[in-house]
Amino acid sequence: MSTLNTTASLHANKPSLHKTLFATCIGNALEWFDIAVYGFFASYIAHAFFPTRDPSVSILLTFGSFGVSFLIRPLGAIVLGNYADRHGRKKALLLSINLMMLGGAVITFMPGYDSIGLMAPVLILLARLVQGFSAGGEFGSSTAFLVEHFPERKAFIASWQFATQGASTLMASAFGLGLTKILTESEIQDWGWRIPFAFGLLIGPLGIYIRRHVHEPASFATHQPDVAPLKRLFGRQKELMLLAIGLMVISTAVNYMLNYVPTYATRNLHLPGSVAFTATLMAGVILTVVTPVMGLWAERIGRVPLMWGSLILLIVTIYPAFKLVVSHTTPITLVALVCWMALLKSIYFSTVPSVMADLFPMGTRASGMAISYNIAVTVFGGFAPLICSLLITATGTSLAPGYYLMAMSVLSGLALLRSQKRVK
Repeated sequence: MSTLNTTASLHANKPSLHKTLFATCIGNALEWFDIAVYGFFASYIAHAFFPTRDPSVSILLTFGSFGVSFLIRPLGAIVLGNYADRHGRKKALLLSINLMMLGGAVITFMPGYDSIGLMAPVLILLARLVQGFSAGGEFGSSTAFLVEHFPERKAFIASWQFATQGASTLMASAFGLGLTKILTESEIQDWGWRIPFAFGLLIGPLGIYIRRHVHEPASFATHQPDVAPLKRLFGRQKELMLLAIGLMVISTAVNYMLNYVPTYATRNLHLPGSVAFTATLMAGVILTVVTPVMGLWAERIGRVPLMWGSLILLIVTIYPAFKLVVSHTTPITLVALVCWMALLKSIYFSTVPSVMADLFPMGTRASGMAISYNIAVTVFGGFAPLICSLLITATGTSLAPGYYLMAMSVLSGLALLRSQKRVK
């Protein structure tokens, strides 16, 4: 009787679709806004915290700190994902957003190398590690929260996880474009780059408030938690994690390539920063608008056809697209390349969260999704800017990022081939 009463009470208190979306996606948006801003303003951060005589070394150190923060994400996924599966999605979501704000505050207000010396880069690195740890548990907990509240709309509602990443890219690009238009180069270098980080701090308290006032999904609240979800994951469900990692590979690789665009465009293509930010701004619009539309379409025609279509187009077109930009470098060709990548990414992105949720049972869903997602992001995404910078240096060609994306597309295609029969 008590179980029936609990279930009825939870259904009565079930939040609206819009409230649930906002509560979960705001943390994802905050995470990706900080990531995008850090990538977009890498050259200014390098000057403030990693000054060297060689600008190339400063950039590599900055992207190294960008990538190192991703090394801790799998640990955050293990700890926070396990916490979500054992103690509840809501508690894990509140913990992750508080940790994100802590790291963001340190980056916003940290004095530069000129003021406190080596303490500046060390503390910036620690702040990035805190953010990486918190981000490690965000995707798994929030996606599980969404699909368990609205299983009948899982393709559409889960697509908003990545639509908010597009919105974050859009906001970060808008800041980049606006600051380059309003402030001088020296003003941005001295203090202007901190403005978008400060803006990110304003989002956090609203997210905390909303997350405090939502309820656990009824299906999870009445579910007997698995006492050892990690043991089950790394035992019987290892193949599921490998498939989920493979599905995420191209998704995260394209995502971080878009964060790398401002540096790639200015340093390798010698285009103005305003052009690069315009391109990423348009990419943000495409990601924000197209991703949920594709999520709706996936509910009608199925998710697998959309995934195959976008993967095949990426494999076939990405090298010619990069070759066009390198051989005919203009603002138009750069914008076209970025928008094409964003469009194909939106189609594939819209399906991945709900497909990953289908792979794992409820007892290990948050842990399984979090660990798989963050291993993929760490290995194939977080270090993508650094890998591409090194590839360009080693090969002497600006086409190297195209080779990288083609290889990642093939890996995701192999994972999709193995997992498509499991998609409900």
